[in-house]
Formats: sequence, C-alpha cells, structure tokens
Amino acid sequence: MMSVLQRVRRARVEVDGAVCGQIDQGLLVLVCAERGDSEAEADKLLAKLLKLRIFGDEQGKMNRSLQDVGGGLLLVSQFTLAADTAGGNRPSFKQAAAPEEGRRLYDYLVRQAQAAHAVVQTGRFAADMQVHLVNDGPVTLPLRIAPSLQSA
Repeated sequence: MMSVLQRVRRARVEVDGAVCGQIDQGLLVLVCAERGDSEAEADKLLAKLLKLRIFGDEQGKMNRSLQDVGGGLLLVSQFTLAADTAGGNRPSFKQAAAPEEGRRLYDYLVRQAQAAHAVVQTGRFAADMQVHLVNDGPVTLPLRIAPSLQSA
C-alpha cells in the first residue's frame, strides 16, 4: 500500500460542498491500494501510522506518535498515488488495485483504524473530494508498505 501522510493542525474533506470528515491535530493520510496488496499490508500501514514518532515532545523533537498525542486520523483514498509517469505525458494507473479491491482494502483499513484509535475520520471512496488542510511543520512523508514475499 502506498500512502502520503501529512502532520496537520487541522484537515477536512468535502464532497459536493458538505464536510464528510475532519480532524484537528493529527495525520491526514492519502491511501492507495496496489495490485497484490492484502489485509496484511493494511495492518502494517495502520501500525506504522499509529506509532510513527513525528509529533513534537517538550523539546520540540519529533519523538511522539499519533497515539501519544491523541491526535485524529483522517484517511482518504487516492488511487493516483500509484501513478506511473515514466512514459509519455499521461500517467498510467495500472499498478493501482482494481476499484472493487481498492474499496475492500480501504474499508478494511478504516474498520481496523476505528477499532484501534479513538478519532478516525474518512473521505469518500471514489468521490470527487476537496481536501483542506493546515500542514504542521510542514511534515509530509511518503510511506509504502510492500507486499510480503511468501516462500512456497
């Protein structure tokens, strides 16, 4: 799974002018399921999101996690993270999971996050969304959880 996470002071997602998800301090995470991804990658991504130490401590050092600060988690599906721009001027999205599989894995990630963390909000899968945020820092990190290779 590919993701881009942004440490935010606040963020919200709107669809057709209506807010469908919003948080104060926390992480806005753009998420893309790729071909070959499974629940295992979603579980690893969630564990990393909750424990990644990118919030400031008393000395201002990035030493606290989302769980430590009690921040919100805003999960937004974004298949365009799988874009291949190597050939020509039009991106290819063939590495993105098929829409049905992408939705299934996104929904799984959201359910797992809601079970593990107090404040979880979402965008709307496959919708035309407007994302508003105040990036804190700015801190923006790409994060990719590759499918595990299993021996036969």
